[in-house]
Order: sequence, then structure tokens, then C-alpha cells
Amino acid sequence: MDKAIVLASGGLDSCVTIACAVNDGYDAALLHINYGQRTQKREDKAFDDIAAYYNIKNKMTVDIDYLKRIGGSSLTDMSMKVEEDTIPASILSSLPSTYVPFRNANMISIAVSWAEVIGAEKIYIGAVEEDSSGYPDCREIFYKKFNDLLSVALAPESNVQIVTPVIHLTKKDIVKKGIELNAPLHLTWSCYQNEYTACGVCESCKLRLKGFELAGIKDPIPYK
Repeated sequence: MDKAIVLASGGLDSCVTIACAVNDGYDAALLHINYGQRTQKREDKAFDDIAAYYNIKNKMTVDIDYLKRIGGSSLTDMSMKVEEDTIPASILSSLPSTYVPFRNANMISIAVSWAEVIGAEKIYIGAVEEDSSGYPDCREIFYKKFNDLLSVALAPESNVQIVTPVIHLTKKDIVKKGIELNAPLHLTWSCYQNEYTACGVCESCKLRLKGFELAGIKDPIPYK
């Protein structure tokens, strides 16, 4: 089987992305990255639970807490408020405070390094453009340009490519795709704020709840 690395946060989108990689016939290796986020412990648990569900032994957790030290995001800076709506972080910014500066590029770079070592052909990431928070590193053009970079940055015989199977799906469609592929949605965690009972009011919770509601399926995780 050809190998693929899947960036696995433990969230809904990445869980369905794992299911896509497995369904595509790849031998999946899971990469989980901690960057000092508020719900790190809960995301760690979700990652381990999902890996166990798929019986995936080839997994790695990497700590890049320098993103917390760099700051600039309410996901890593506890003095900043996590927004409950999609609103700019300030009147000078078009991005919500939950945007972690250039996070996905850091994560993909680590995945590419691992892919070169284990001989993986694909790197799957659950980025969503149409139903996300407007983050610039969740756009399709970002991944197209990164693939252009990989075509000149790696050895000539390398054919590592980034794959974004849910990039143009809404949360409703992601939920339905997960059900179709028997993904363990009950093991996922999406809340930006809480680690035991999802807050239900942060933007991530709202997007998730709306997706399940529109799909006509009850969200299996607990909410306040």
C-alpha cells in the first residue's frame, strides 16, 4: 500500500479526512501537532482515540509551542477572548482572533519532512475554505502554491503532494461524508475553549452544531 500522512488534530474535519485517506486505499500515518492551544489535552485524547479506532500504529505527536510564544491568537494567548461570532480581531484586521499566524504552513512543513523519511506520497489535511473562519491558510490557492513549492523544493524523484479532500465542503457535507465513510465522529473534539463539555458558543462549536443540524443528525459530543 502507498503511504499517506494525515494531519490529525482530533477535530471533525481531520477525522473525516482520515476516513478519506483510508477509503482511498492509503496506509495512513497520523501526525498530530500541539502548538500551545487551549484545548491541547482534549485534542490529544481525540487524536489517540481516533488512531485507535482505525488501528493506526504509525503516528507522531510534535510540539511546536513556539507558536504560543509568538502569540497573536486567542487560541494560544489566554489573555485574549475567544470570539463567539465571526468578527474581526480588531478594526484593523479582517481575521478573527482565533487565527494562528501561518500555523498550517508550519504543520505542513513538518509533514513534508516526515513524508520524505517514510516515503509517503500524499499529505492529507482537512482544510475547509467555504465553511471556515476566513483563515488565509485554509484556501485552495494556498495548497496549490505549496504544491508548486514542493515540486522544486524536494529531490527530483520525490512526488509528495498535499491533498485537501474536504476543501470545498460545507460542515453539513463533511458530517454527511463522515457518516458515509463510517468515521468515528463521536470521538472528535472541535471546541476552542473547553476540554470536558463543549461550550456551544464559540465559532467552531457553532459551525459544527449547524453542520450536524443541517445534516439531520444529532451531534454525539456533550455540550453545556
